Amino acid sequence: MFEAAELGHEISKEEYVKDVPRLRAELLQAQRDLIEARVPVILVVSGADGAGKSETVNRLHEWFDPRGLETNVYGPLSDEERERPEFWRFWRTLPPRGRIGIFFGSWYTEPILRRAYGKSGGTEYQQQLARIEFFEQQLAQDGALIVKLWLHLSKKAQKRRLRRLEEDPKTSWRVTPLDWKHFKLFDRFVKFSEQAVERTNSGFAPWTVIEAADDRYREVTVARTILDAVKKRLAAATEKPAPHPPTQPQGEVLSILDRVDLSQTIAPNKYDTRLARLQGKLNGLSREAWENKVSSVLVFEGWDAAGKGGAIRRLTEAMDARLYRVVPIAAPSDEERAHQHLWRFWRHIPRAGRVTIFDRSWYGRVLVERVEGFAREDEWRRAYLEINDFEQQLGEHGIAVMKFWVHIDKDEQLRRFKEREATEFKQYKITDEDWRNREKWEAYEEAVNDMVIHTSRRDAPWTIVAGNDKRFARIQILETLCKRLEKAL
Repeated sequence: MFEAAELGHEISKEEYVKDVPRLRAELLQAQRDLIEARVPVILVVSGADGAGKSETVNRLHEWFDPRGLETNVYGPLSDEERERPEFWRFWRTLPPRGRIGIFFGSWYTEPILRRAYGKSGGTEYQQQLARIEFFEQQLAQDGALIVKLWLHLSKKAQKRRLRRLEEDPKTSWRVTPLDWKHFKLFDRFVKFSEQAVERTNSGFAPWTVIEAADDRYREVTVARTILDAVKKRLAAATEKPAPHPPTQPQGEVLSILDRVDLSQTIAPNKYDTRLARLQGKLNGLSREAWENKVSSVLVFEGWDAAGKGGAIRRLTEAMDARLYRVVPIAAPSDEERAHQHLWRFWRHIPRAGRVTIFDRSWYGRVLVERVEGFAREDEWRRAYLEINDFEQQLGEHGIAVMKFWVHIDKDEQLRRFKEREATEFKQYKITDEDWRNREKWEAYEEAVNDMVIHTSRRDAPWTIVAGNDKRFARIQILETLCKRLEKAL
C-alpha cells in the first residue's frame, strides 16, 4: 500500500500558486456548510517522522477559519489520563457537531509504537485495531465525517528530510534522538503501520495515503482530500432518515422483572442493625479502594419513585465526601446533544480510587429514548453494543462497574405518587412527566427486559433490586456493593 506513495509526485510553484486561492475559498465554504449541516469532522493526521505533519496542521489552520477548528495533540500520558481507560483522552476531546477536530497523534500512535518496539504481540495488536475500528464506527454512525490522512516518506526521503531539518538552525530543535531511533526501525514501523492502515481502512473511515516528499504536493493533496470528503458527506446529509415512532408494547411478554419477589421485607429493628453494619463495612472498603487506586462506577436505574435517591443517600452517608461524586442525569444539554451519546458519560469517569454514582445513566438511550421515540430504532439497537464496549473498557482498566435496576410494581408506584402529592415537602418530586411515563409501563417493561438481556455481562452484571420495601432495597444494594468491592480489591 505504501509503495504507491513513493512515485515522486511533485507540484510546481506556479501550479501551487494558481490552485491554492481556489482551494482556500472552497475549503472555507465547505466549513460554513458543515456548520449549517451540523456535521462534526474528525481529521486524523498520521504518518512518518519528518513527513510534514506539523506543517500540514499549521497550513490547515491558515486555510480554514481557525474559530471552527480544534487541534488535539497527544504526548505521554498524564497522571490524570493514566488513571482512566485509554480512550478517555480521545472521547473528551471529540469535536461537537459543525466543528472540525484535528487529531495530531491519535488512537493509532501508541499501538503502532508498542508493536514496532516489540512491546505487544500480534494478537494484542489486532485486538487494539479492532477496538479502534469499532470506536470509529460509533462516531461515523452518529453522523461524524472521519478523514484519515497518512503522510508517507520512503526511507531515503525520510533520511534526507531529517538531515535537512537538523542542519537548519530554525528547525534543528524539531529533530530529536528519538526520531533517529525510529529511523533505525523504519522497516518495522512501515510494516506495522501498513497493517494498521489496511485493517482500519473502512468504508465509514477510509485512509488516504499521501506522498509527502514534496511539500506543495502534500499540502494540495491534503486539501483536496478533505474537500472531496466534505462534499460527499454533505451530499449524503440531505437524505435524512425518517423519525422513528415511539416504541409500542408487543403484547404480553414474559419479563425478567416478573421473576422478582417484591414481597420481600425487613423488620425496622433488623434494618437499623444491618444498615449500620453495612455502612461501616462500606466506609472501610471505600477507603481501602482509594488506597489501592481501585475505582468504581455505580449505575442506578429504575421506575419513577422506586427509591433510587434514598438508596444513593444511604451509600454516600457511609463514604468520605472526598472520594465520591453523584452525577444526576437529565435530558441532554445543547452541548451534550452536539456529541455522540456516550460523550457526556466518558467525561465523568472517576480518577483512581474514587467512586462515581450515576443517578440514571447511558441506559437512557435504550429506555426513555427508545420508548419516547427520541432515538431511531437503529440508534437504540446499536447502543447495546456501544454500551457493552464502553463498560468493557472500564472493566479492563480495573474499574468496578455495578448496575442496579430498582423494581417496584404499579400499585406501589401509584401509592408513592399519591403520597408525594399529599406531602408538601415531597411535592417537588412528582411531575406531569411521571404520570405520562406511568401510562407507558408495558413499553418500559419490555425495554428494561431487553436492556438486561443485552447488557448484563459477567464483569458488569445487572442487579434487579426488590424495591417495594425501601428498607429491604437499601440493604440489598449495600450488600451487593460490598461484595463487589471486596471482589475487586
